[in-house]
Amino acid sequence: MSGNDSGPRRERYATLSPVEITWRDRQQYLESRGYMLRRRYRPGWVPSWKTDPSIRAKDAEDSLSTHALRSSLMDATRIADGKLVLLKRIRSDSQELEIARRFSSPEYRSDPHNHCVPILDIIPDADDSQMSYIVMPFLRYVDNPPFESVKNILDCIDQLLEGLAFLHEHGVAHRDCAYKNLMMDGSALYPDGFHPMYTTSMPQQIKRPATLLSRDDVPVTYYYVDFGISTRFEPEDTNRLVVGSDGLDQDPPELSEDDPYDPFKLDVFIIGNFFRQQFLMTYANVDFLVPLVNQMTSRDPASRPTAAAALVHWKAIRRSIWSVQRFWRPRPRGEPLIVRAIFDGFSLFYVIYRFLLLARL
Repeated sequence: MSGNDSGPRRERYATLSPVEITWRDRQQYLESRGYMLRRRYRPGWVPSWKTDPSIRAKDAEDSLSTHALRSSLMDATRIADGKLVLLKRIRSDSQELEIARRFSSPEYRSDPHNHCVPILDIIPDADDSQMSYIVMPFLRYVDNPPFESVKNILDCIDQLLEGLAFLHEHGVAHRDCAYKNLMMDGSALYPDGFHPMYTTSMPQQIKRPATLLSRDDVPVTYYYVDFGISTRFEPEDTNRLVVGSDGLDQDPPELSEDDPYDPFKLDVFIIGNFFRQQFLMTYANVDFLVPLVNQMTSRDPASRPTAAAALVHWKAIRRSIWSVQRFWRPRPRGEPLIVRAIFDGFSLFYVIYRFLLLARL
């Protein structure tokens, strides 16, 4: 036995859960379609720590199980190029698949305002004709890794408002565009890759930190994901009201199972609430967002701007933000004075460095 690994603990790591067994049983079919699951989910898997006693079970890459509460999701590698992807099992006749397929078509994918998660492939389920697997890039939460400068926050707001206006222009209300359904493709930040379960670790060496580039130097793309409760309207539809109280964000006052409401104004509230919670309530130097957030989160849906109007308002605000402020660090609220002085000093040197660097280019 190696280290502090006890026998029961090692056996627990070596035991697949029912969800994992289901994915393991589909591994060979998915491989035939061009996607490889991690070795833990391949037929005949023998835990690495059982063949090499020097390996501690908890440090082994193949000890990492998938999330038990996310049974429809599984990470995989695209065999053709080694790209890390996410598989999602959904109904073949679902609105989610219809919307995802539509916005991944060449007609829409080429539009730079389209921030719907790209669908790389659609695989029919060999065991159930009513189900399919959609293949997407493996994305990260928008603040993982953390924002390094106010400019990072500005870029995030740019893309999310742009993407929301695009969705609404094409008749789709997301209805659940809260934090966990707003993600980014951070693959460019990790030139050597990262592990899908330990996202700060190397792909095959989970005790070794992944190589991470600066968010100020590498552009990232933000996406809307999970259209599970979204609604799409045809251009000729005159009734554009919905009912329903599902969703990650339960703050919108209009949510109701009985009284119809405007789902487009709901989206505006949810995104505004995201800006308030993730930016305004978190950082002390982004108060330029207050007027926009107050409008977007008005208790009266009729008083909220459309997504397109919110984007226009935001662009006006963005033009008023000084260059120095853009490259400053996001300053956490409640930060002790001495800590603030130290980190603001570092931030000042960084801003000077950035301007000198830009001047030389």
